[in-house]
Amino acid sequence: MTLSFDTHPDRYKHWKLSVEGDIATLAMDVDPQGGLTPGYELKLNSYDLGVDIELADAVQRLRFEHPNVKSVVVTSANDRVFCAGANIPMLGSSAHAFKVNFCKFTNETRLSIEDASAKSQQKYLAAVNGPCAGGGYELALACDEILLVDDGASSVRLPEVPLLGVLPGTGGLTRLVDKRKVRRDRADVFCTTSEGIRGKRAVEWGLVDATAPKSKFADAVKAHAATLAKKSGAKSKGPGIALGPVAPRIEDGVFTYKFLTMKIDAAARRADVELRGPDGAQPKTADEIQAAGAMQWSLHAFRELDDALLRLRIEHLNIGLLVLRTRGSVDAVLAVDEALFQAREHWLANEILALQARVLRRLDLTSRSTFALVDQGSCFAGSLLELALACDRIYMLADDAEKVAVAISSLNGGLLLMSHGVSRLQARFLAEPARVERVLATKGLITTADADDLGLVTVAPDEIDWDDDVRIALEERASMSPDALTGMEASLRFAGPESCDSKIFARLSAWQNWIFQRPNAVGPQGALTKYGQPDRPTFDWKRC
Repeated sequence: MTLSFDTHPDRYKHWKLSVEGDIATLAMDVDPQGGLTPGYELKLNSYDLGVDIELADAVQRLRFEHPNVKSVVVTSANDRVFCAGANIPMLGSSAHAFKVNFCKFTNETRLSIEDASAKSQQKYLAAVNGPCAGGGYELALACDEILLVDDGASSVRLPEVPLLGVLPGTGGLTRLVDKRKVRRDRADVFCTTSEGIRGKRAVEWGLVDATAPKSKFADAVKAHAATLAKKSGAKSKGPGIALGPVAPRIEDGVFTYKFLTMKIDAAARRADVELRGPDGAQPKTADEIQAAGAMQWSLHAFRELDDALLRLRIEHLNIGLLVLRTRGSVDAVLAVDEALFQAREHWLANEILALQARVLRRLDLTSRSTFALVDQGSCFAGSLLELALACDRIYMLADDAEKVAVAISSLNGGLLLMSHGVSRLQARFLAEPARVERVLATKGLITTADADDLGLVTVAPDEIDWDDDVRIALEERASMSPDALTGMEASLRFAGPESCDSKIFARLSAWQNWIFQRPNAVGPQGALTKYGQPDRPTFDWKRC
């Protein structure tokens, strides 16, 4: 499968985006014949990866291209249904790895909605104007408020356990009890009742915020959207910027972007990513950042990295090791970071910083071993140092000339947080919180010896041992079981406290990954396999 994660509202097949004043509407209108691959119809506004790629694009464009929008209505253009959730025939016919990565991407998209609410003050209203099931309700759960039509038939439901033998794949269970704080016993009944819950009971249980009869639903949507816009508290932000394409040139396994190159080595099961720092004059003030628009280095380079990570996840499943290098001027990266930090109250600088944080979280959550190589010509500074800190190991060359160095910027102090709400430095030094302040207080270039002393380096080979030490480490890592490594890395990366976001991903990685391989779900007689067929699934009743 060859995918593009780069799209535009002019090319949407499944969504209609409109903006009127400070309120935008995202209407789901899925083309039944518009699936990514043959073999299934996207009936009843059910979705596949292609539908969610468009949704992710729309959420991001609203932030950058329509910054003055204060509330977004997510609804259906189909009066008969809001959303039936993920397409079951698509899931049933997909390979296990694709199912897991599909769930991961859709959940990251829903997290981006919550991030837009928190960081951009764009509040989301789910206007549920028809039956809403599975992933459709999980989409609604990601919104700030849910308004359900009270027509005697429309309900919200999470039927995965009773009907499919799997779990809601995009955080529905955790959002029920952590975000909406639904009582545990009520959530238990709800998640094992395939017909769902509607009307007054849905409001009483906290499953939705309000209902409105069909005759008054349109007016209720307008009123709720207007109220959310007032609650937003967002100030006027000025004109948006157009997000251009980031599609790479692809040739012989090499993906070439403006600031990034990714080389796929299938034989070594490795991807080498080189991210190049800024060159030439860079914007220094908020006005200059606004004028640079989508070509501002931080924005464009991190969009490219995001695209590369997504392609790696979906299209290159046998690649187990991601090796990160940077090239450029440390001082240039620090200058760009400082400009963003000083302008962080400006809407565009804020959005760029939020995007960088999202892309770094995408890296944290990518099930690949990640090694950073810091050598001559590297520019792992500030925001790019976060790339190294996100890696499982950091190798830094100890050179006699002491030209190899990293550096700290204002962005390392907590603007680019991980999913569980801590900085990567805090997660690294849980046992020594004071060391975080020591690192942040370090000014100027940090050479290898000093980086090692500060605890920023895993291994610091000298120039004689560098090539052999790095080669052996990469070959050794690529030879290990990918299943064991995925579990190990996910367990080690997120040290410290939990958050709703981190719980969702931990449970998705562990439980859904396991359940998607169990015969009760995907075996010849499993519930996912038998869905829509006249005979019922056959379960192995043992618990383990």
